[in-house]
Amino acid sequence: MRSRFQFVDDHRDTYEVKRLCHVLDVNRSSYCKWLAGAEAGPPGSTRTGSRSKRSARSTASPAAPTAPRE
Repeated sequence: MRSRFQFVDDHRDTYEVKRLCHVLDVNRSSYCKWLAGAEAGPPGSTRTGSRSKRSARSTASPAAPTAPRE
């Protein structure tokens, strides 16, 4: 299962995570949990690299507007 999550992570700058997960038959919530665990890394380690830079970029942009729920 890790390889599909890694594929989604490697291509999330090009395609929407929602679409990648749909095509690969991966639950987005499972991908998000995997991503959170991958960013944390093993206990006692410091992880730096493209994933942390990518996460910083994604949080810097404003969220897309959504319609209020009724």
